Amino acid sequence: MIVDASASTRRYQALSQAKGLLAQLFDDAYRRRVRLALLTASGSRARWQHQGLKAGTALQPWLDGLGAGGGTPLFEALDQARAWLEHRSRRHPAESQRVLVLTDGRVKQLPAMAIFECPSVLIDMELGPIRLGRAADIARMIGAEYKHLTDL
Repeated sequence: MIVDASASTRRYQALSQAKGLLAQLFDDAYRRRVRLALLTASGSRARWQHQGLKAGTALQPWLDGLGAGGGTPLFEALDQARAWLEHRSRRHPAESQRVLVLTDGRVKQLPAMAIFECPSVLIDMELGPIRLGRAADIARMIGAEYKHLTDL
């Protein structure tokens, strides 16, 4: 999971709504005994929160403390996630992988990006009355299915 927690996600309570979705996803992952890797894109760089750990109560304090601020190092996070997934798939070839990206797509530039080699979903958190629609472009670039937060 890659969570965009940049300052723009505070607008229109986008991050708050995304946190509700994340709580549901964490609960579902716990019941299914799924391992998660969690990366946040906020401030000046992307940061790993968890890597390959089973979903459980350890995620709740992180979710409670998740706040928005700073820039959007989203593309750095996507690159880090791609590298981690490649490494993980070599170490655990029988493991199935999926990528979930939550972002409002409010980035200055859209650099060329490689697609993920596993099923991917991008959830657009852009909720304002004037939407740039860049999240849909990012989803196409990385080969991800596009969904909007309000449709979930």
